[in-house]
Amino acid sequence: MINVIVELSKYIILTLMVVYTFHCFYMVHRQSEEEKNELLHQQLILIFFMDFTAFLVIYLKTFDFKVIQFYMEMMAYFAGIQIIYRIFYRKASLLLLNNMCMLLSVGFIMLCRLDISTANRQLLIVIGASAVALAIPVMVRKIKFLRELTWLYAGVGVVLLGAVLVLASTSYGAKLSLMGIQPSEAIKITFVFFMAALLSRDTSFSAVVKATVVAGMHVGILVLSRDLGSAVIFFVAYLVMIFVATKKKAYLGIGILGGAAASVVAYFLFGHVRERVSAWKDPMAVYRNEGYQIVQSLFAIGTGGLFGMGLCQGSPEVIPIVKNDFIFSAICEELGGVFAICLILVCMSFFLMIVNIALKIKKPFYKLIALGLGTEYAFQVFLTIGGATKFIPLTGVTLPLVSYGGSSVMSTLLMLAIIQGLYILREDEDEEFEKRRKEAAKRARERAYAEREGDF
Repeated sequence: MINVIVELSKYIILTLMVVYTFHCFYMVHRQSEEEKNELLHQQLILIFFMDFTAFLVIYLKTFDFKVIQFYMEMMAYFAGIQIIYRIFYRKASLLLLNNMCMLLSVGFIMLCRLDISTANRQLLIVIGASAVALAIPVMVRKIKFLRELTWLYAGVGVVLLGAVLVLASTSYGAKLSLMGIQPSEAIKITFVFFMAALLSRDTSFSAVVKATVVAGMHVGILVLSRDLGSAVIFFVAYLVMIFVATKKKAYLGIGILGGAAASVVAYFLFGHVRERVSAWKDPMAVYRNEGYQIVQSLFAIGTGGLFGMGLCQGSPEVIPIVKNDFIFSAICEELGGVFAICLILVCMSFFLMIVNIALKIKKPFYKLIALGLGTEYAFQVFLTIGGATKFIPLTGVTLPLVSYGGSSVMSTLLMLAIIQGLYILREDEDEEFEKRRKEAAKRARERAYAEREGDF
């Protein structure tokens, strides 16, 4: 009977995920607020039933009461965050909030299936980070001097990255963390704020040079620390923000050429870069060494097929660092390729919403922040999934909100809180514009009435 439930569950979970993903994009074309609210409510129901089904299966396969306890705590968190946003941030994007809960749900399901103690740690980190993040939207909305801290953002980033380079111990071939914290995750945010503060004031050649020097220091220290994934994310964010701020294709072209040249130099300078390229080109040729991770990842993805083997039916634990770098492969193996594609589409929906906010917000500083943070998020997703599927060489970055990683999930939650603040700010701008339009129309009517009275 349990095997029948497990087999049916994978199709139930897949159907719920497909419908949820459809809602994400269908909602964009709906003009009626009532219809949008109904679709948002349906999304919450879909998340609830997906979580219930998944955790029921995990419990039936393990008969571990800790699974039920974790499920209750997780659902209490989701209910709390949804209620708090509806009370204190009525103008917030509920679709963005729902997508955050969906991605966290997928991560919690896989982490609980792999290691319940890891899932518990992740939930505690998420709760703590969310408590801090709740204050951020109002700070973004009310604090006006954020644009004045240009060089403070730059200094904090360079100092913290330098401290990691000098003091951190090497883990998996790179210097990543200091006292259990990975500063590069938080510095992604300060770096975007630095670029936005500088380029919102001045887009002259000298400003571009200043931005390039500071960005070069960030990327250079990360390369020396062998944190190549973060280095690439910083570089792409820099390139996109420079291009959008200046609107000069020459800067974009020079940046791409410079990045390509730097990649070639890194290949010849660093042995671990050559190892990753070798594993990417032909992982089976180096299966017993650097190719082992990617081969196991590809086996897992191929084994899962379109519909997956079902929760607790595969062997994702044989993939090294599966909870961090290769959780996408575990999802493909047990939940299937169609589910994984829907997951990518939900991430894409996330990114498109952030871009939409950036396009509609009027102030250049906030526009660049939204664009920079959105670029970092999207490119991190691309690097993680691209590495796991052998589309690109491995870079060792996590899948935001899904993979295990305290610094990563904290940084992403803070980033999303900033985006919510920018969304609320945009709503304020729209309200102010509409108010001025109505006042102008009222004055025009009063003038027209006065003129008619004068004629009489």
